Amino acid sequence: MKTLSPLLLVIPALLAGCATPVAPGTEHGPDGTIAYKVPVDSSEPGARIEVNGESVGVTPMVLKIFGDRDGTFHNFGSYEFLVRAYPPGTGRPPQTKVFYTGALMAKEDKIPQKIYFDFGPNPK
Repeated sequence: MKTLSPLLLVIPALLAGCATPVAPGTEHGPDGTIAYKVPVDSSEPGARIEVNGESVGVTPMVLKIFGDRDGTFHNFGSYEFLVRAYPPGTGRPPQTKVFYTGALMAKEDKIPQKIYFDFGPNPK
């Protein structure tokens, strides 16, 4: 019993040492996530941006993504994080960027520093 007591003190200290430090002023989100602010831009300003089917603004903009402390996407119940851009005007299809959120052994992507959509030449 005497040898068990020191082990009980060492184990929590080791586990606490494994946590990734968070910079002061970091915004905390649900499920232990932190906020990452990612600029979203396009070759043509004014592109409508959707995230997971919800309209969030037009380019240029800054998108707040709640991710894990290691810089990867957090799985909030979906294996994918979809960012879709609709070019200004009509007649051109949207572009979609797919990021994987990981679950069990599934692929998990890093949150990008910037998201850019290139619509190519404008066919006026």
